[in-house]
Amino acid sequence: MLTADQVLDQQKNLQASLFGLTAKAFEGYEKLVELNLQVAKTALGEAAETAQQAIAVKDPQEFFALQAALLQPSAEKAVAYSRHLYDIATATSSEFVKLAESQVSDAQVKFGAVVDNATKNAPAGTENAVALVKSAVAAANNAYESLHKAAKQASEIAESNFNAVTSTAVKATQTASRTAKRAAA
Repeated sequence: MLTADQVLDQQKNLQASLFGLTAKAFEGYEKLVELNLQVAKTALGEAAETAQQAIAVKDPQEFFALQAALLQPSAEKAVAYSRHLYDIATATSSEFVKLAESQVSDAQVKFGAVVDNATKNAPAGTENAVALVKSAVAAANNAYESLHKAAKQASEIAESNFNAVTSTAVKATQTASRTAKRAAA
């Protein structure tokens, strides 16, 4: 049976966890806003520079060369931006996962203690029911561990796929840029 102090301690822990998650969410949001402001500032400066270069163009070949020169850096910047977004999301998500794992681990320990206490005080003749409860708890813990491992593997696969797509996009952009430069020459 839970005491009033145990309930109060649990409420304090949950409140601390909630505020911790909120702080982590705001940190992630701040990083996202900072990244977007940096990208906007850089893009504005580059747009002004590109406009000046475009005004100075004297013939179509120069225009196509300018266009080809802008293609690759733009794609690389888009890939870098995507990578930063992914890193921010991953870091924020990992903080949430750490807290969730901590809460689940704590809940498993406390629930195990409740089950152990209940089995010690179980009336005679309930050994089969006690064994069934312990088996169910063990099965639930195993299922959680399996789900956790599967989620971790899925995350690793997603990151690997993201890296592969990013690499392919950069290579395709480099190839297109070289082709455009040759066509303009």
